[in-house]
Amino acid sequence: MNVRYIGRLQAFEGASVPARSSQPSFRPLVVAVLLATASAQAQGQATPPEAQPTQPEPTSVQPPAPASKATPAKDSPVTVTAAPGRGIVVKTADERFSFGVRARAQFRDTFVHSEDSETNELQVRTLRLILHGNVLAPELRYNIQLAFGGNDFERDSSSPIFDAFVEYTKVRDLNIRVGQYFVPFDRARTIREFALQFVDRQLVVRELTLDRDIGLMLSSSDLFGLGERLAYNLFVGEGEGRNRFGAQKLGALLVARLTVRPFGAFDDDQEADLSREKRPRLAIGIAGARNLATNRQSSTFGTTFTAGTVDYTNAAVDVVFKYGGFSLLAEGVWRDANVDSLLGTGTGGAAVQEWTRSGYGYFVQAGMLVLPTVELVGRWDRLYARGGTDPQLIQLVETQGRQLAAGVNWYVNGHAFKVQSDFVHVFGRSGTPRHFIRLQLDASF
Repeated sequence: MNVRYIGRLQAFEGASVPARSSQPSFRPLVVAVLLATASAQAQGQATPPEAQPTQPEPTSVQPPAPASKATPAKDSPVTVTAAPGRGIVVKTADERFSFGVRARAQFRDTFVHSEDSETNELQVRTLRLILHGNVLAPELRYNIQLAFGGNDFERDSSSPIFDAFVEYTKVRDLNIRVGQYFVPFDRARTIREFALQFVDRQLVVRELTLDRDIGLMLSSSDLFGLGERLAYNLFVGEGEGRNRFGAQKLGALLVARLTVRPFGAFDDDQEADLSREKRPRLAIGIAGARNLATNRQSSTFGTTFTAGTVDYTNAAVDVVFKYGGFSLLAEGVWRDANVDSLLGTGTGGAAVQEWTRSGYGYFVQAGMLVLPTVELVGRWDRLYARGGTDPQLIQLVETQGRQLAAGVNWYVNGHAFKVQSDFVHVFGRSGTPRHFIRLQLDASF
């Protein structure tokens, strides 16, 4: 309300009022007029009746920001990441849970030539599904690997489980793992199949390794905090191998392994030097194992005995060296059974003799990156059989116990997506030599 009119009104109301007369009083009417006039003038000053539209203030117009990869807010409950060869990973913001999934396929063409025959085989060699992550804490991890290739199943087991384990890694010098996985014995076998330089593993390793088993492992990749220069593995398992069902005679597989890396940590769990190490890298490993009362012909795999159980003693020593694109992997393995054979009674009361397999061998394998993604590789493989052991093993050594191989690898996306080709000359002291030419695509998604 206008102050000028308020003052007039107060002055008018404060003046002396004559005595009431018979004439009608105009005071209420005057007050109402003054109030209405003051209110109208105040409103007119606040909002002019014919206000002209004003020009908006100029603003700075910014060009659209370039597109960028979306990043989740810090308080987002989950994040989802994906990368070629690493699959898809879902993780909560507090890192108490994560779930990853990826797949891998291997397609192989194999041509075999001998003096009297030639064959060719084209197949999906393996098909894998890997699930992994952590639960409750980043250090409590799980891993599941299922295999669906025709060559992935054992003769007497239809289970697709390759790996299934849980591990706790918070304590540096005492990691704990329980489940089914690679026995921590020789380096060449514990290197994952996707990270190989050749189409297939070495003959010595396929025959003398300990493969997978179910059990408990204590380990550390950085014992005493020396920059991963010292590592150990202690394993106690069932000793019957993977995917065994039904009660077995009481026994155990005991394994101890020690690894020394004098020049510090590097990726000694993968073949080839794809990172072109700037300094020489070396890992030396030694392992021993004792498998008590096993019913498997090759300690943790192979034919299942029906006539009893045996004890096996195993030993291995291995060396990994990498420098400037050059890689070297060498290994010696030894296995010995406490008896050469078991005697039992078969169907109809006939006598049955079941043979154990005792032998030893070594291999030397090397590779060199000649281009950033192209590698040349070579390998020499030699297997021996101990006298008195399985006659089939002796025959294998006599006819195929020596293998000389060479190959070329094209790493499209490292080990996660690569094309491999190799030539293998298989021979022995007797028998007909054979030649293998193999072409393979190994792809992880």
